[in-house]
Amino acid sequence: MAYFYTFSASSSLFLTLASLFLLFISYLIARKQFMKTIWFGLISHFCMICIGILTVSLHDQSLFKNHYTKILNTDSVPTTTFRIREILKPNTYYNKYIVDILEIDDSIASGKTLLNISKDSTNTELHIDDVYISKGYFQSISAPLNPGQFDYKAYLKKKYIYHQITSNYNELFKIKSNTKTLLGLADGLRKHINNKLKVYHFKPDELAIINALLLGQRQDISEDIYSSYVNAGVIHILAVSGLHVGIILMFLNFILKPMESIKHGKTCKIILLVLLLWSFAVIAGLSASVTRAVTMFSVLAIAMNLKRPTNIYNTLALSMLAILLVKPLFLFDVGFQLSYLAVFSIVTIDPILYKLWIPKNKILNFYWHTLTVTISAQLGIFPISLYYFHQFSGLFFISNLVIIPPLGFILGFGILILIQALLNIPSNVLNSCFGYIITSMNTFISWVAQQSQFIYETIAFSLSQTLAAYILIIASVLLFKKRNYTSFKLLLSGIIVIQLAFIFISYNKPHQEFIIFHKSRHTLIGNTINHQLTFATDVDSMPLFQNIVNNYQISKHIETTKRDSLKPIYLLDTKTILIIDSLGIYNIKSVQPDYVLLRQSPQLNLNRLIDSIKPKTIIADGSNYKSYIEQWGNVCSKRKLPFHYTGEKGAYSIRY
Repeated sequence: MAYFYTFSASSSLFLTLASLFLLFISYLIARKQFMKTIWFGLISHFCMICIGILTVSLHDQSLFKNHYTKILNTDSVPTTTFRIREILKPNTYYNKYIVDILEIDDSIASGKTLLNISKDSTNTELHIDDVYISKGYFQSISAPLNPGQFDYKAYLKKKYIYHQITSNYNELFKIKSNTKTLLGLADGLRKHINNKLKVYHFKPDELAIINALLLGQRQDISEDIYSSYVNAGVIHILAVSGLHVGIILMFLNFILKPMESIKHGKTCKIILLVLLLWSFAVIAGLSASVTRAVTMFSVLAIAMNLKRPTNIYNTLALSMLAILLVKPLFLFDVGFQLSYLAVFSIVTIDPILYKLWIPKNKILNFYWHTLTVTISAQLGIFPISLYYFHQFSGLFFISNLVIIPPLGFILGFGILILIQALLNIPSNVLNSCFGYIITSMNTFISWVAQQSQFIYETIAFSLSQTLAAYILIIASVLLFKKRNYTSFKLLLSGIIVIQLAFIFISYNKPHQEFIIFHKSRHTLIGNTINHQLTFATDVDSMPLFQNIVNNYQISKHIETTKRDSLKPIYLLDTKTILIIDSLGIYNIKSVQPDYVLLRQSPQLNLNRLIDSIKPKTIIADGSNYKSYIEQWGNVCSKRKLPFHYTGEKGAYSIRY
């Protein structure tokens, strides 16, 4: 509620205090009542909502008085002092960082922004906690220009990032700073560990996987290796989560067990366990998955050592509450959602599946339980995975059955290698063995990922279908647990809901739509007729535009696509589109176009064109020079004629 509807900090504070007061009064009344009423429960729910609103309001940096957006002067280029906060995965042209703003033109400021540094031959690296001064414009994050494209602007907004600065290394002036943050210390420790590991001559792919498995850093993983893990359905092992933290907890619990024999040793052990777990979380970068896992296992560690019984649902709920009070917008984080859904489904569905058959053979029983856990987790995340990623690996159970059983050994072996590296203990045999294990794991996963006939891609799955699928899954689980008339009715209701979701999607599909996509330096158009997309482009290489077509196909639930050649004229029932390319030919007497698409920077007199063929709308795509775009925009503005440039306003759609 607080994310989609803005509340001021003062109003949310007033609401929270008022609801807490009402909760206290209702508690005093309810404790004396013999017949209980619903009012205490309703006020409790209202109080939780108010606390959530207050939490979001207090964390929204854009509401702070000294936020940089309230200081920026648009008339001049600001001088900005910032501290490097986080290192992101670079792209082809830029190294990317998240930075904390410290000053704007000598005024104290706060807030976060994205920093893009052009790659050059020097390839200088910025480090976390480094402080720099730079002069440059704050640019708005671009909204998606094509249908179905990933909304990077909305993604960054959930991290309180609203602008970006683009610069190069020569324009940065480093200043001395003695301030050290936890993230900076963790980054320093990771760099120290990596410097130690480099002595052991691990291959780049091996070192990247070691960093992901043990240190939670995936920036150095190559695109090929990352795609293989995604296509094989085992990308979850590269995100430090419950499996990793659980193994570390068992390892630490075993190492610290002798402390229980001394006075107050158990209390000291609990405190040390929790501190070590959170130290690991900081080193791993405090991602949503590792924060969830460490919070949950901290509660579990305390309960385990106090010999108190625990309810896994209460533990999960408590860890969720604790995390969201500190990081409320983690609620929208994909890793957070996947992590909790996987754990909830494992603890709920796995006991049902496991009881179907309990092998007496220990090895068979171990693999059967691994399979039931894998299927349970996949059932929990299947709908939301389709919604976010639009693909599914049919061989996930094979890759998980092979990788998950030895993963505990691999992590334990990895921890031993890290300790050995930190203590400067040379052991070429152990290092070679560990490197061989990582390479073998990568090779197997690459082989699974190459079985393309079992990888289902471009699966269209909407939010309504996702919610309906979860209703059906919950209803099915309840029916398995309690086979009664109420559960059966709920299951039938779930089937009806998911049918309605599919009917709604089918009804809203575009039957006839012509679209002009934005593609830098090229032209890409599509024409959808009866759920089939025919696209045409001047690009020879499919990969250059395949993502744009796939995203559109998924977002519109289009079943089939085919390629055609670009035509100079398109007749769409009563509407006509004339395409003018670099030759500038438009004087076709038999055509009175409604729309004119300018592509490949035609050299023409736009005023003369407008007078000659009298179009209703002028469209320019990404294949034109920007100087031409500006000139055409001015002409259309003076003539009061609609002008649409796809590079600013996004793809142009015509339904007919």
